[in-house]
Amino acid sequence: MPRVGEALNAEVNDVGAGRAKRVLVGYSMGGRLALHALARADAPWDAAVIVSAHPGLEHADERRARLAQDSGWATKAFAGDWQKFLSEWNSQSVLAGRPLRDADGSSRLVMRRREIARSFVDWSLGAQEPMWGELGRIKIPVLWVVGERDEKFHGLGQRAVSMMPQARLAVVPGVGHRVPWDCGDWFAARVVEFVRASVS
Repeated sequence: MPRVGEALNAEVNDVGAGRAKRVLVGYSMGGRLALHALARADAPWDAAVIVSAHPGLEHADERRARLAQDSGWATKAFAGDWQKFLSEWNSQSVLAGRPLRDADGSSRLVMRRREIARSFVDWSLGAQEPMWGELGRIKIPVLWVVGERDEKFHGLGQRAVSMMPQARLAVVPGVGHRVPWDCGDWFAARVVEFVRASVS
């Protein structure tokens, strides 16, 4: 995963200086990957918005268990009944809120079920080293967003914010993990406010 952060920073650095301010936004797994980019010494970002992200499992036994769990999800996504897979995925307590429906494009996802299954293995939280020890290196302003009903990630967000010198937590009322979809207007307004205040 550190290579992802390195590649992302290199691509943005190649654009050159003197351009618009750079704000990195990452949701869930994307937020986790964003942390790898932000913690590097060559990070070119002026601010960041991290949404419903997990900085990592700290114990090896937790990572092994997560790898096994994600392997099970991969099997269901690739070889199982697709609608049953979606139903089980959406029923997780962490996803409290509105489930994804066909109108959201989930019916099109079945065409990419091989890639989705592979992502459970390649991008499993159990395959990643924890970022907790690196968070203090992130000196830029960070808005860490969590849903009020997403209790686990609310706690993770509180802890993460306490480790970064310019981070603050935004709790979205009445929603779970899928903040940008469950409360899009609120989320967009907070991000705009944050960006204007942080990089103007």
